[in-house]
Amino acid sequence: MDEFFSLFIEEMGEPIFRQEVPPSSIERYSGKLPKKLLEYWTEHGWCGYGDGIFWTVNPQDYEGVAASFIEGTALEGRDTYHVIARGAFGDLYLYGENSGFSLDIVAHTSQYCSRVNELDAGNMDKEVQGFFLLVERESNDFGDLFEPAYNKLGKLDHDEMYGFVPALAFGGPCDLAHLEKVKAVEHLVLLAQISTLEPYSFSDF
Repeated sequence: MDEFFSLFIEEMGEPIFRQEVPPSSIERYSGKLPKKLLEYWTEHGWCGYGDGIFWTVNPQDYEGVAASFIEGTALEGRDTYHVIARGAFGDLYLYGENSGFSLDIVAHTSQYCSRVNELDAGNMDKEVQGFFLLVERESNDFGDLFEPAYNKLGKLDHDEMYGFVPALAFGGPCDLAHLEKVKAVEHLVLLAQISTLEPYSFSDF
């Protein structure tokens, strides 16, 4: 394990629910995702960290999610994006084939943050290491609700997330009482369908 991934685990927490990555997935994303990321997949698999607050995922499982959020927005056609990680509440981390780690989506509020990023083929390994070094546990703990949700609803499985029911876009309350364990892909597609993805504005911070 390299020092960057070791520091990531120190920040995020120990892995759970490891899924081995098949050679077919490595082959599928070779040339589309950085070699270092594929090496991490081979070494660590796809799994949750810190009791499930953060997950590395199979991008193929989330193709429909990415398409549902991006379709009809200013992001459509800008790049080919792949979801490579997600948070317990549906934060999505996407890698663009031409722009790298340039897009984050906060699914429950249907907002995104994009960055202008010129991909340097010579620094792609460092970009992957930097992503895992800089991602924070706190930024995936929406409203400090992870621990209360974990204690009330239990540990997430690899295909689950904590979702607000009814969804915030439907006017649902943003509190523990209205959180449920839901199937991640299905819930994320639903969120994409009920609210148009908008960029963050300065007033949101």
